[in-house]
Amino acid sequence: AQRAIKQWADEAATEGDTAWQRWTRRAEEVRALFAALLHAAEEEIALVRNTTEGVTLVAEGFPWKPGDNVVLPADEFPTNQYPWLNLADRGVEVRRIPLVEGRVELGRVAEACDARTRILSVSWVSYWNGWRNDLDAWAELAHRRGALLFVDGIQALGVIPLDVRRTPIDFLAADGHKWLLGPEGAGVLYVRREHLDRLRPLGVGWNSVRHAHDYQHIALDLKPSASRYEGGSRNLVGLVGLEASLRLLCSYGPEALFGRLVEVTEEACQRLQSIGARVRSDRSPARRSGIVLFEMPGRDPQALRRHCLQEGVVLSCRAGGLRISPHAYNDSSDLARLVEALRG
Repeated sequence: AQRAIKQWADEAATEGDTAWQRWTRRAEEVRALFAALLHAAEEEIALVRNTTEGVTLVAEGFPWKPGDNVVLPADEFPTNQYPWLNLADRGVEVRRIPLVEGRVELGRVAEACDARTRILSVSWVSYWNGWRNDLDAWAELAHRRGALLFVDGIQALGVIPLDVRRTPIDFLAADGHKWLLGPEGAGVLYVRREHLDRLRPLGVGWNSVRHAHDYQHIALDLKPSASRYEGGSRNLVGLVGLEASLRLLCSYGPEALFGRLVEVTEEACQRLQSIGARVRSDRSPARRSGIVLFEMPGRDPQALRRHCLQEGVVLSCRAGGLRISPHAYNDSSDLARLVEALRG
């Protein structure tokens, strides 16, 4: 990704607009790579700036009626709460379901649904404790209640397998700068083909129509694909960088990457427990992810985080604990440095 972005900068400075078609082809490769990653059709993939834009395109484009409601877990990242809460002036209620000891209980979600529930929204993996939701079960519940399922995929996409042909989620959004190892400002929105005409397109511009490059022909003839949501000029430098990182990740595949993540995080848990840490993440096979939340009893997490940062070990404070999120490239030497920094 770094090399690709540097090359883009050199081309932009020396070639300028003459390289535009080459960059656009690489952006279209991002669409193809995302489609392959999700086992979706390219027509179901929109290239967006970030997860928030993806959530907003669905939240603002859905044909709501006063009295409709959205159901989601109360611990969702703000990105997956504010766009829904912003629908209050349209008469849409947001039902936030409390967690039980950091767990999302699907039974409670089901109890909150009724005949006016239109969308269930959930993170594939919780940003603070790594809880991995069963998307098959969520999709089954949503569709049984006559609703659709929106997934915030940023904490899992690329490193945990997902086949939307077998797991029938309706929408998914993710930015590329987390597990996909790309730059900020370049991400994906997946819209199941059958819902394309259900959403009112937002941000419509020259690039939303079939005849995008015929500027003299003014006719609102929208593209028959999710690319209709890409109204104007795209973040081509971000997409060029993301194309490079996606190609690398796809060369391994999410199955292999997730296997490696399990190895690294299981070793991390063992090493942390050996120095008295309490792991708060659910590490059962059905729930574990690349995120581990732990605490060091009797020690201030903020002070520990600052000390670790001084030692070149980066982690985050979440829910009164410390969160690590190693990737497939992390190894035992990194975990040893983590333990030494915490001991210090």
